[in-house]
Amino acid sequence: MFRLAFLLILVLPVPASAAPPDLILHNGKIATVDGKFTISEAMSIRAGRIQRLGKNTQVLSDRGPNTKLVDLKGQLVLPGLIDSHTHPSGASMHEFDHPIPKMETIGDVLKYIKARTKQVKPGQGIRVRQVFITRLKEQRYPTRAELDSVAPHHPVVFSTGPDASLNSMALKLSGITRDFRVVGPGRIEKDANGEPTGILRSCSRYIKVKTSGRSSSESERRQRLIQLFRDYNSVGLTCVSDRNASSSSIRRYQALRAAGRLPVRMAISHGVSASSRRKISDIQKQIRAISKHPLRAKDPYLRIIGIKTFLDGGMLTGSAYLRKPWGISKIYSIRDPKYRGVLNIPRERLLAIVRTTIESGLQFTAHSVGDGAVHLLLDVYEEINRKTPIRQTRPCITHCNFMSREAVNKMAKLGVVADIQPAWLYLDTRTLMKQFGSQRLRYFQPLQSLFKAGAIIGGGSDHMQKIGSLRSVNPYNPFLGMWISITRRANRFTGRLHPQEALTRQQAIRFYTRNNAHLLFLEKEIGSLEPGKQADFVVLDRDILKCPVDAIRGTQVLQTYIQGRQVYKK
Repeated sequence: MFRLAFLLILVLPVPASAAPPDLILHNGKIATVDGKFTISEAMSIRAGRIQRLGKNTQVLSDRGPNTKLVDLKGQLVLPGLIDSHTHPSGASMHEFDHPIPKMETIGDVLKYIKARTKQVKPGQGIRVRQVFITRLKEQRYPTRAELDSVAPHHPVVFSTGPDASLNSMALKLSGITRDFRVVGPGRIEKDANGEPTGILRSCSRYIKVKTSGRSSSESERRQRLIQLFRDYNSVGLTCVSDRNASSSSIRRYQALRAAGRLPVRMAISHGVSASSRRKISDIQKQIRAISKHPLRAKDPYLRIIGIKTFLDGGMLTGSAYLRKPWGISKIYSIRDPKYRGVLNIPRERLLAIVRTTIESGLQFTAHSVGDGAVHLLLDVYEEINRKTPIRQTRPCITHCNFMSREAVNKMAKLGVVADIQPAWLYLDTRTLMKQFGSQRLRYFQPLQSLFKAGAIIGGGSDHMQKIGSLRSVNPYNPFLGMWISITRRANRFTGRLHPQEALTRQQAIRFYTRNNAHLLFLEKEIGSLEPGKQADFVVLDRDILKCPVDAIRGTQVLQTYIQGRQVYKK
């Protein structure tokens, strides 16, 4: 009997917890970003998950004959970084047809359009996308006359977010005259004589300009996505959220995942149009169908977490929905002193859409830039919460730029989360300060207030166009985002925007790791380095917890790992 028991012990498999690790990183500074922000010297990994953290001697004692050792030589390790707001499919294809130069002035814009007239046949459209007026030196739209002067024989659309500036030929092709009437949200700006100036606010649905360009194959689209995702890896991103994914984009992500070619984790907000032209019953039917999509399964690599729609316009273009009027503005070409921006979804319609989303177990989020939109969405969340608890679906506000003390407190109370883009503060404060003044910007991206109130917010980029973490629109370099959130400094702007809202270094790291994991329902898998979690981490070239603050924005990633597998090495 004793001999039989002895033989059984010999043949039984060794428990995974007792098996030696595949990889040990030691002699480093490993910021776990756990509840106490523990710093460890070493970390062991087995089968793609973290096995142990602690002192060098403790962790190294677990090594086996096949354990790979990596001497960190004192370098800082962080959990894999997460971007809670990207648009990979469109961004990756932006320069597929031709390279697009950086445009910082009206002159740059006109020069680009004039160059395109030599490449595009007369009568064919020329479109300039996402060159925001807040970031142009002149801080204004190019005028209809300016666009006409460089492209008299081509319809031109200078489109920025939901708004646009058109030349005369584009207006004519679109049938937009002095007698044109807008049905639903949006407006056509007119001059003192009642003629269209060319500026359309949330009215891109009326533009009838067709543009030409090189067609792409499905293979080319997938390859461009992979190129972009590899660049995400190079700046430490191991997980991103597509915050407005189309059905075709989702199928493309699925194909990459099935082929083992998806080098980042993805959490998806399925785009849903809330257009007034759609029946509310059809929108609700679509939401319920999304809730039954195969990607609703709890796959930590690729999953649909909710839906996304658009509640208001943009602060970069002059159509965000505010509680108080924008004010007469040369910057945004606003002539109506009572104008408050554009609200795309009336309250009762929004209430029905949000309720259906929450009852379907999905996260709802909406593009909500102005404080009018933010307050409206919070009021809707609060009303639904009276009968149906909303916290478990992690209802979200996307952008959440203009806020108030009341909004901060209500978010924390209801369990509402937000994905926020610090790069907007960096790139647009100069113009926003000129337009609104310091007092109206007191609760612009109030990050510290949100942290202190207990609201969970995550950092993102709203990456729209181009591959390249600093050349893109908007920049997706997370270390730039951390630096902005710590300093509250802005491009071409003297001083700091309400520095009392700055984050500490530890908070800034949480902003792009642990907090984002919660936003994306992945906190049990990633976002911190703890035993049992996925081994997603990055090795940095400097200690951003101690280096001079301005050195943070220049941080370089030396290595990026997902599930203990190296996906990038500098």
